Amino acid sequence: MELVLKDAQSALEVSETTFGRDFNEALVHQVVVAYAANARQGTRGQKTRAEVTGSGKKPWRQKGTGRARAGSVKGPIWRGGGVTFAAKTQDHSQKVNKKMYRGALKSILSELVRQERLVVVESFSVDAPKTKELKAKLQAMNLEDVLIVTAEVDENLFLAARNLYKVDVRDVAGLDPVSLIAFNTVLVTADAVKQIEEMLA
Repeated sequence: MELVLKDAQSALEVSETTFGRDFNEALVHQVVVAYAANARQGTRGQKTRAEVTGSGKKPWRQKGTGRARAGSVKGPIWRGGGVTFAAKTQDHSQKVNKKMYRGALKSILSELVRQERLVVVESFSVDAPKTKELKAKLQAMNLEDVLIVTAEVDENLFLAARNLYKVDVRDVAGLDPVSLIAFNTVLVTADAVKQIEEMLA
């Protein structure tokens, strides 16, 4: 299959298995959920009555004071006492094997092509790290909510896009399923397309 280059009167020959496969919604959902879960830090800690620092002595005698019975100052009904169901540090990570991860990326890329949300250009860069220059370039292409994917890290492009709303720049190595579905349009250079094919082969 071929992808038409927006800035040139030519087309790029690409693999049908990477850019022309059926959309597997269940697989994409599973991988995106796992990706989000793996990003969770999971660090939180509360103490149970067994872990709270304090005396184990009975605060007052069982009978004769007129007060309610109390056996410990560390109980959950006391101020400074332990928490009943204390939250502990958790590992939220979910395992996703390479075949599933690559399959999800291929599925997303194919769907972007079908919906005409994948824009391929011969090259894309800015002369200086100027937001104004990049904004003008994107406006000329009628692009707003866009992810720009280059073959390698472009420092000027990255710095120029940093202050633009709903614009992000990634190299092929930094691609992930969440960023691919988070933007309305994905702008990819021809070199990046070749690298993506090699990565997902």
